[in-house]
Amino acid sequence: MTETKRLRRSTEGGYARGEETRLRIIQAAIELFGEHGFVAASTRDIAARAGVNAPALQYYFENKEGVYRACAEHLADEVWSKFEPVVRRSAAALESTDDDAALIEAFIDLQDVMMDKALQTPSAPALKLFFVREQGGQEPQIATDIIQARVRRPLNDVATKIIAKVCGTAPNDPLTIVRLITLHGQFSLFHMAPRSMLTLFGWPNLDAEKVEFVKHAVFSNSRSLLQMWATERNAPAVPARARTDAAPDTAPPRRKQAASRSTTRR
Repeated sequence: MTETKRLRRSTEGGYARGEETRLRIIQAAIELFGEHGFVAASTRDIAARAGVNAPALQYYFENKEGVYRACAEHLADEVWSKFEPVVRRSAAALESTDDDAALIEAFIDLQDVMMDKALQTPSAPALKLFFVREQGGQEPQIATDIIQARVRRPLNDVATKIIAKVCGTAPNDPLTIVRLITLHGQFSLFHMAPRSMLTLFGWPNLDAEKVEFVKHAVFSNSRSLLQMWATERNAPAVPARARTDAAPDTAPPRRKQAASRSTTRR
């Protein structure tokens, strides 16, 4: 699929009006792709919801695939605008320090912004559905490729590098990745299954006070785990023979008694 068509307006006023129309079409398309999926959402319906005619949609995007790509680019740019500052701060910390405490706080800084995004009440349910469908693998691959390249990869790269540096592992080590999933998994269900989480807690909603409670608990857990992994990194390695020799006798009581009786009979 080619790059999204850009506007061809020549005058400043015409460009502004064209950009407004283009954005209106994108917003309408995000809603319809979220509600019905790529296959079921038609360009005619998208144009109608945006308040434009079908030729106008074709003028800006050529076809439905072009609209879908533009939606993914718009969402990726919007999300990245929130994540870019903290990613840059965390990357700077990686380059400037080996101090575990500073690196852990850089990771907490990342989690703070991610949780703000994950725990916020969505103003447009269809927007969330767009991402759910994209992650479900039933929509065109281009959206995943765009969001992965512009948001997920740079975000995960800096997070795994922080964990790797704290733990003494490689960023692509499966253990590093499992630990990343462990840390982020603490709050991911609030984003993926908010109703189930509210039911579990017995909360009618997730207000600001409850968000701060959840964030405080997650940050505390993350700090504890990262500090523990840093301690393990610094601990001297124990030879396998020493571990075997130091292992306590854990034979079940019955087996011990049977062994004792056998020795007595001899």
